[in-house]
Amino acid sequence: MDALIADFKADMWLYISIPFISGIIGYVTKVVAIKMMFYPIEFWGIKPFFGWQGIVPRKSEKMATIAVDLMTERLIKPEEIFARLDPKRIAREIEAPMMEASEDIVREVMHQYQPGLWEGMPLFMRAAIIKRVKGEAPKIVQTIMGEVQHDVSRYFDIRHMVISNLQKDKALLNEVFQSVGKEELKFFCKAGFVFGFIIGIVQMVCWLIFRQPWMLPAFGGFVGFFSDWLALQMLFRPMHPKKIFGFTLHGLFLKRQHEVAGDYAALISKQMLTPGAMMEELFAGPRSDRVITLLQKHVRRVIDEQAGLARPLVLYAVGTEKYIAMKATVAERILERLPETMKHMEAYAEDAMDVRNTLITRMRQLTPEEFEGMLRPAFKEEEWILILVGAVLGFMVGEMQITFML
Repeated sequence: MDALIADFKADMWLYISIPFISGIIGYVTKVVAIKMMFYPIEFWGIKPFFGWQGIVPRKSEKMATIAVDLMTERLIKPEEIFARLDPKRIAREIEAPMMEASEDIVREVMHQYQPGLWEGMPLFMRAAIIKRVKGEAPKIVQTIMGEVQHDVSRYFDIRHMVISNLQKDKALLNEVFQSVGKEELKFFCKAGFVFGFIIGIVQMVCWLIFRQPWMLPAFGGFVGFFSDWLALQMLFRPMHPKKIFGFTLHGLFLKRQHEVAGDYAALISKQMLTPGAMMEELFAGPRSDRVITLLQKHVRRVIDEQAGLARPLVLYAVGTEKYIAMKATVAERILERLPETMKHMEAYAEDAMDVRNTLITRMRQLTPEEFEGMLRPAFKEEEWILILVGAVLGFMVGEMQITFML
């Protein structure tokens, strides 16, 4: 025993450094593991032999699908948020820009198909036609929105909207998981140092007694492996609060459910489930052809109604084919202007849809099993790679320690 104490005193600072180096190994391996989860966003290296892409962006389709499945199955339904919109109010919100666009469209189309007839009309007649079309255009949008509300899934695909946007914007996908788990990611790194330091004390005692060169890399690998595994367990287990010796144990992420709900809802409502994104999906998504058909139907109806008794004369003046083509062109021009026009109703739609508060309320009602699914997939996907990397890095640092100690 005296010999061990003398040995410790002789190289005291070297021995004291062991727990700190072990703690640093634990911390660094966690930082590397987290970086590997999210970065680089695009593949870096030489395909297919060497390189890396962050697990979340590399698995973007799967990760986005997990996110949207939870969102649509447990948190919010498109039918629900569209039902909160008032088509009449939308018509009022877009009335001014829609009327302005309608006037331009009438002039454009008439100049395109019948310039001589249009220019030859008296000014009051041209003004009357423009006034009629201007009055009807917002009503067309109102009617279309009403029909969309009655069968939202026919015209709007929320899964396509979210998944395609997250696949295109992998940085946003990263942000979803990082925002949800920001405190857990910090803990993951700090825990690495604490666990590493504790194991380092054991490592120091073992080195003092046995002084075997294999011990340092072995302990380094163990620190990297075990601290990764234990930190992950602490994030998500126990799933339900448990009292042990007067202490309440609960997975750190699950314990923050109310707080996480606010952060997640703010991000989703401001960057994903926005009125602008929804209108873009409606008018340019994979089901937009159905909206276009709907629009063309109502445009044709309105033009025929406005032509009224004069329709035979109009047909005679411009020809049946031109008349049909004119109606199609009017619908096409209205569709081109709609995305820009609909921006004027976004402030109203954001308040009416109330996506943020809906998400907060529903998220706080999730069971622990459902709530775990918001962050766990980011860690669970290829989790063994992260733990293995931690062990390898720890082993390598242990090898460097041998040189330092000897």
